[in-house]
Amino acid sequence: MRVTIVGAGIAGLSTAWSLSKLGHDITLIEQGSIPNPLAASGDRHRMIRRAYGDADGYARTISEAFDSWDLLWNDLGVSHYANCGVLGISQHAGDGAAHFRTGLDRMKFEYELLDPQEAAGRYPFLDPATFRYAYLDHDGGALFSERIARDMKAWLKMRGADIRTHAKVLAVDAHAASVRIDDDTIIRADRLVVTAGAWTLQLFPALAENLMTYRNAVAYMEPPADLAHAWSTAPAIVDIGGDSGGYVLPPSDDIGLKFGAGVHKSRAPDPDANRDAAPGEGDSLRRLFSPPLSRIDEYTVTEVKTCIYTFTADSRFFSKRLGNTLVVSACSGHGYKFGAAVGRRVAQALDTDDDAMLARWLRADAR
Repeated sequence: MRVTIVGAGIAGLSTAWSLSKLGHDITLIEQGSIPNPLAASGDRHRMIRRAYGDADGYARTISEAFDSWDLLWNDLGVSHYANCGVLGISQHAGDGAAHFRTGLDRMKFEYELLDPQEAAGRYPFLDPATFRYAYLDHDGGALFSERIARDMKAWLKMRGADIRTHAKVLAVDAHAASVRIDDDTIIRADRLVVTAGAWTLQLFPALAENLMTYRNAVAYMEPPADLAHAWSTAPAIVDIGGDSGGYVLPPSDDIGLKFGAGVHKSRAPDPDANRDAAPGEGDSLRRLFSPPLSRIDEYTVTEVKTCIYTFTADSRFFSKRLGNTLVVSACSGHGYKFGAAVGRRVAQALDTDDDAMLARWLRADAR
């Protein structure tokens, strides 16, 4: 079967990988480079974790996600994953970190509970006077997204995939499974898969009733020199507690310390607009991390990157069949950790025509 895939973020790359392994003829179209720094899965690293609060369906699926990444590492011949563990820090009852811990308990996932002094002893960048407890899940850490994209592109090329970069899709004929790109070339296939992330609504405006697009930003930091070693051996932080939804990816393998926060999110109807960081945006993000981090004023913002995410109003993944076209949205930081598994599930749906099963799996409502 000839399959064209529009969008070469992690969902598109993984779908191409999975379909290629099944023997299908793949054309992969990407409007930018691979990796594309403006795509949702562009950035240098992303977190993978078991903590999911009350989204038990996604928590149950995380084992499938880890297994799928292992299959990819086997094919690539290298792992782009740092199993540094994942820390949660609760500042007050009912905050985000406490919510994640409740989910770990409900799912019977094991973790190590730390009192503030013990946590600060291990991680001296923490201020023990500002939080109630911390907990460490030894499973999880960082996926190196740029390296994954580069190696997947090389693997697909070796398998004979037709990869077209810097080719923007201007129009889609969903029933004919054809697309017109910006040099007026028409590319036809038996099936079309659209994994265009935040640009999906430009191709399918009617899906605005299902999907919402947001802008967020992350900031790379240089910590105080005497804390650099502590950060280099630190776990990822799924939630710093309080109300910010702050998270941290530690520096690893020449990739810097990264801060991000859920409260920094805003609606973004145009994914190409407002992509440069605003003046002071990195410093505004940095200040969200005190508490529980100490000496936050001594951290230096070295870079701010913007991200554009698309998902449903309740932050679920989404798919819809339109003629011979399958539109898939699993586009967020939340989505990256499932990227390899998403590709395998999409490939299975194309082989079996079981759209309902794919939609249920992506929404993770009842598993």
